[in-house]
Amino acid sequence: MGPARGLKKRRKVEKNRAENGSGSGSGSGSSEKEASVDWWDEFSKRITGRHSPQKGLDNFQSIFKMSRRTFNYICSLVKDHMMAKSRNFTFTNGKPVSFHEQVAVALRRLGSGDSLLTIGDLFGLHHCTVSQMTWRFVEAMEDRALHHLQWASNETEMTEIKSTFEKMQGLPNCCGVIDTTHITMCLPSSDPESKVWLDHQKNYSMVLQAIVDTKMRFRDIITGWPGKMEDWLVFQSSNFYKLCDKGERLNGKTLVFSEGLEIQEYIIGDSGYPLLPYLLVPYEGKELPESKAEFNKRLSATRLVARRAFARLKEMWRIIHGEMCRPDKHKLPRIILVCCLLHNIVIDLEDEFQDEFTLSYGHDEDHKQRICWSMDVKGVVLRDKLSLHLSGKLSP
Repeated sequence: MGPARGLKKRRKVEKNRAENGSGSGSGSGSSEKEASVDWWDEFSKRITGRHSPQKGLDNFQSIFKMSRRTFNYICSLVKDHMMAKSRNFTFTNGKPVSFHEQVAVALRRLGSGDSLLTIGDLFGLHHCTVSQMTWRFVEAMEDRALHHLQWASNETEMTEIKSTFEKMQGLPNCCGVIDTTHITMCLPSSDPESKVWLDHQKNYSMVLQAIVDTKMRFRDIITGWPGKMEDWLVFQSSNFYKLCDKGERLNGKTLVFSEGLEIQEYIIGDSGYPLLPYLLVPYEGKELPESKAEFNKRLSATRLVARRAFARLKEMWRIIHGEMCRPDKHKLPRIILVCCLLHNIVIDLEDEFQDEFTLSYGHDEDHKQRICWSMDVKGVVLRDKLSLHLSGKLSP
């Protein structure tokens, strides 16, 4: 995906817009100035169903898993797109559904993972209306929020990322962690086309592969491939791999150490990926020399950031957490993308609500690692020298 420009400056602008509840889509008429407090007060009174006010139903953050400031910012992003196609959605009692209410319904659907019928009953809407609102929101996010999922745009931003990775476990010039998770699906076994999605654990699933920074922000993703596809094949099918292969990605400043060690920019992954000059993976074997064992230990500790990111993603946006019932395989990758965008927005806006989530590591417990034995000679040399450097055993 393309670069994001002026991230720090953009964050400041985004915070101001979010706090003011305004954006490019704000109008001057009274109908365009729906105050979030007013619509929520009215909306929360209408909610019925399996939850009760005593359990926090009237608590905005417990429903939408974000602060009102973040919600307002998301509204400012999608308003122009969603309102461009005028459609008079109504509740079952005939009352029109406001713009803020449409966004609320879509976020609840994505965040809870509840069925269309359950969401419809909760909000007093027909399930088809819930589906249409959710999809309109997904399309708007694709159109207006892609700048929240981008590779570092400049040297300053990348330097900050590399610096934080080095502070974690001492890995110099590291730009990210690559990992994979599976989105499970419930498909009819009688349908011959379903077999394509059957993974090695005999589950129907779709792959989501991502490169993550130290703040658990997704920097690059690829999704849509069947769950049985090996991690290294998914990686090799990605645009990121193609850019690296052409020298157009991970092509920043090379570090030169006193002992003659030169380290270009790289990412790290597990044993499911090939060893390349720009992708470092652990050593295989049980009884490894001290330097190699130490290298593996540092790599493993650093890779936890990706596991945490996937766990947080699935916990916050539970539509991709459980087993999706007969999803549209053409629409599912777009839903996954939007969940990743929402995940990043919560981080970019430094939403305090994200701190309420436990830092879990579990996101793909059923999938066993399949080792990729492919090794590039330059990658082998770099890994050996880096492991000796980290252990202090590399001679000048």
